[in-house]
Amino acid sequence: APPRASNGSREGAAGTWLRTALAPGEVITAQSGAFERDPQESSTTDEELSRAGSPGSRGGGSSTTPDYGEKRLPQALIIGVKKGGTRALLEAIRAHPDVRAVGTEPHFFDRNYEKGLEWYRNVMPKTLEGQITMEKTPSYFVTNEAPRRIHSMAKDTKLIVVVRNPVTRAISDYTQTLSKKPEIPTFEVLAFKNRTLGLIDASWSAIRIGIYALHLENWLQYFPLSQILFVSGERLITDPAGEMAKVQDFLGLKRIVTEKHFYFNKTKGFPCLKKPEDSSAPRCLGKSKGRTHPKIDPDVIHRLRKFYKPFNVMFYQMTGQDFQWEQEESDK
Repeated sequence: APPRASNGSREGAAGTWLRTALAPGEVITAQSGAFERDPQESSTTDEELSRAGSPGSRGGGSSTTPDYGEKRLPQALIIGVKKGGTRALLEAIRAHPDVRAVGTEPHFFDRNYEKGLEWYRNVMPKTLEGQITMEKTPSYFVTNEAPRRIHSMAKDTKLIVVVRNPVTRAISDYTQTLSKKPEIPTFEVLAFKNRTLGLIDASWSAIRIGIYALHLENWLQYFPLSQILFVSGERLITDPAGEMAKVQDFLGLKRIVTEKHFYFNKTKGFPCLKKPEDSSAPRCLGKSKGRTHPKIDPDVIHRLRKFYKPFNVMFYQMTGQDFQWEQEESDK
């Protein structure tokens, strides 16, 4: 049973919202949506993970990580969200000398849990005393079993969630899937069960992931807010050093990753890490990041904004942070 659950029900205020009758433009359905199981930001294969966990492997940490120390279970996890900016955050925090992180996504707490904690530990890079072991798998945030499983591993695990305007996130999610499956229907078709009636299909994963309040309730059954850091995906682009200062403070690290680590790449449209001293080239996110989004019908975007607004407000109240997504949209 969840240690912090206030009652027997796992469904709280956000779940109630999903069952509440809404205005025609905001109605959602819970039928199974197409393409429910989209691939995550990077699909880590078993072969990659076995290589990472093999004897002599450096476990996906920095290329200069010496082959000594010991493999430890992670003390901090980037748990979400898909298409929020988790890869950018991981690459930035890996620039810190006191952090060692797996480059691939282990998917332990959602897909590989039956392999056991020793398998998971073996995937990790070797660390020295005082260094933090980390990994990121964005699908954890929306996996019902993940909070309980992580809590049973270590109840003091620090959790980081990168969130982004859910409308933009949904379009980015769709854009990624479209690049791999050009034959899929349009965003407008997938977003609605019945567009005439304004029935938004909240079971489609691209839309459901952005109902952050709903997913957060599940985590708060096991972890206090003080153990969860919410990073703004938007500010990670406009002020990467500012967001990284918060991340380093949260992890109890000295602020080493600062303004001098970033430069703005005009071609890609987002910040990149400057050339590390031990590398011959700058570390910029791959070609799969910064894709051009397809043009979406403005009416569909308007309906999605209306749909997400009550959930966004609830999320602001739950976290004590205003991400200003509504203000951002009114400025457009």
